[in-house]
Amino acid sequence: MDPRVREHAEIIVDHSTEVEPGDNVVVSAPPAAEDLTLALCEAVGERGGFPFHVSFRMDKTRAAFLGSVDPDALDVPDHELALAEAADVWIHARAHENVSEMSRVPGETMTAFRRVHSSVREEILDTTWVLTQYPAPADAQNAEMSTEEYEEFVWSAIGKDWAAQREHQQQMVEILDAGDEVHVVSGDTTDLTMSVEDHVTINDHGKNNLPAGEVFTAPVVDSVEGEVLFDMPLVHEGHVVEDAYLRFEGGEVVEHGATKNEDVLSDILNTDEGARRVGELGIGMNRDIDRFTYNTLFDEKMGDTVHLAVGKAYDDCLPEGESGNDSATHVDMIVDMSEDSFIEVDGEIVQRNGTFKFEEGFEG
Repeated sequence: MDPRVREHAEIIVDHSTEVEPGDNVVVSAPPAAEDLTLALCEAVGERGGFPFHVSFRMDKTRAAFLGSVDPDALDVPDHELALAEAADVWIHARAHENVSEMSRVPGETMTAFRRVHSSVREEILDTTWVLTQYPAPADAQNAEMSTEEYEEFVWSAIGKDWAAQREHQQQMVEILDAGDEVHVVSGDTTDLTMSVEDHVTINDHGKNNLPAGEVFTAPVVDSVEGEVLFDMPLVHEGHVVEDAYLRFEGGEVVEHGATKNEDVLSDILNTDEGARRVGELGIGMNRDIDRFTYNTLFDEKMGDTVHLAVGKAYDDCLPEGESGNDSATHVDMIVDMSEDSFIEVDGEIVQRNGTFKFEEGFEG
């Protein structure tokens, strides 16, 4: 086994989830991530936890089911819900044999599935959870890299000094936490304002996502105004949506479009009422992720990007006692901020053309 696989597993168990003796740990990983699954089960066992491996996730087994089921017959999967309720830790590793496996599932079926599966998702989010990536050959091909090159890319992004990354990102956390209005401009296609007043900014340094490398918050739900063109492709359930466009009024999407697979974008927005509102504003800050790879887990962390997620807001971003945007979905879409772009907080430019005010080379 490649020693980097063992290091990957140890980062997950020691840093991301901090597995303790007696923890019930679900390792959700497909066959393409077998080496990581083995390393994780070994690492969990060494710490006194009890691993349980499942592979029925968004792969060909899920596609086989959803490709044959009547969407009107879908209901809450009580057995999955029971597993999530019993888990203390949930580790989900992505790895594909075919990145387009889910593309044959009709959009209305996926929308129905997201709705009934939301209770399982909520239970998983109540555990100590982490989402990660294993560098399988199909993912390397999707990123237009050799397998060896992709392995180096993935494990370089994962095997960082996360304490140092946390300190770097904390500078942006403090700016947003003290701010009210955020203004994002990119070229003549994105001009968006929103309030983050009294909302909490999360420093993502390898706890829930691995790789990590972003700061994110939930905007005040009805404050989002303006338009945004997501000029980086959205990869969603085996489909690639290009040039997704959203226009907001009063926090709600009132117009949308795309140059490719607009129907997929429409299906996302039609999931439920909350899917037409923004649940997350994220700012990428991981400088080891320096190229687009058609994998949102990595692409949204790039140091010269901003992303918005339509759908559910994370409770940790909300003031105590406040309920944020609720939805059965949470879909991230990315804007390239490397050229002719800026982020402004309360009238002060804090990032221009991908460079933050606390980084060398910043030009206010």
